[in-house]
Amino acid sequence: MIKMNNKLNFLLSCIALFSITLQSCKDDDTIPVTNDDTYAVPTSYAEFDNISYGGQTQRLNQLLEMKNYFKSSLSTETALEEEKLLAMFSNDASKAGWAGTYEDSKQIKSKTFEPVQLEFENVLKSMVLASNSGETHSQGIAGISTSKDNAKKYWLNANGVDEAQVFEKGLMGAFIAYQINEVYTGESKMNVDNEEVTPGKGTKMEHHWDEAFGYLGVPLDYPSSTDNLLFWGSYANKRNELLACNQEMMNAFIAGRAAITNRNLANRDIAIANVRAAMEKLAAANAIHYINETLEKMDDICIKGHALAEAYGFAYALKFNTNKTITSSDLSKVLVNLGASETLADLDFYAIDLDGLNNAKNKLSSTYGLDDIKDLL
Repeated sequence: MIKMNNKLNFLLSCIALFSITLQSCKDDDTIPVTNDDTYAVPTSYAEFDNISYGGQTQRLNQLLEMKNYFKSSLSTETALEEEKLLAMFSNDASKAGWAGTYEDSKQIKSKTFEPVQLEFENVLKSMVLASNSGETHSQGIAGISTSKDNAKKYWLNANGVDEAQVFEKGLMGAFIAYQINEVYTGESKMNVDNEEVTPGKGTKMEHHWDEAFGYLGVPLDYPSSTDNLLFWGSYANKRNELLACNQEMMNAFIAGRAAITNRNLANRDIAIANVRAAMEKLAAANAIHYINETLEKMDDICIKGHALAEAYGFAYALKFNTNKTITSSDLSKVLVNLGASETLADLDFYAIDLDGLNNAKNKLSSTYGLDDIKDLL
């Protein structure tokens, strides 16, 4: 039976009551900034003063360590440890066994949209069961799955889902995109002092904007430099050839910081809309990319379970933007077509068919102006 997470949809809708009212961006268009000859906009984020977003970098690195733990355990077919995974999610350093050093206050869980925190913990627990099963995966049995060409292997749950990808890509939405779209460019973080400068951090508004930028996971001189990209930054670069998204994203962040520094709140609000629109289109394009990969490998349970989990995760990220272009109703249909559920624990990839995948792909491409490149993504 298809299950809907109505509580999540309701709470996300409620956030809109507290969001800044912004003009929405459609298709390939960004909103032009208001003419203002009183200040110059830099060409690089590195040109700004008092940039600080160390907490964001720490949390992205924690998620990277979790991702690397999944990969290393899979490569050696060594069972995942539940206590360790949950400790990494909440930054219980005594049990997490971190390779890096993180402040006690920095954790992923507390920055994840609160109504779905438990869902992500349950995904971790289910991953542990699959890694401990000792079985070869088949429908109804969690375990290891190997691709038809023997080149790839993944742990799939009983419903054919690569939950490592659900966890990672899902948190790119419920944690990272949520923090950018709803928290750091939201009213509570933007409706703050923009006069008093703290050395090393700037004004409160500048600092909050820098923290939003920090979650993008790119260097200050991106896209001139594409070294050490993390999560959204990495997937922007992967889609850049067709989407031309790298510079578009940076232009929006740079324009917003320049507007804040120069006290032009009208241009700041335009930049907020452009940041959110760029994030949204990037999520949709990546979802289509992995739908295409799924369509090519429908007869390979291993590859399907992996690629479809990525497609679902990127589409799921669209939830975490109350100014999104796609309607909530249409997004619900997309998610059900991709995973048979909007609840992570109830995903069932054996219930997915070609018609549903193509419907989801076409809805995303038509909504985000990607019809010309949808088959190339």
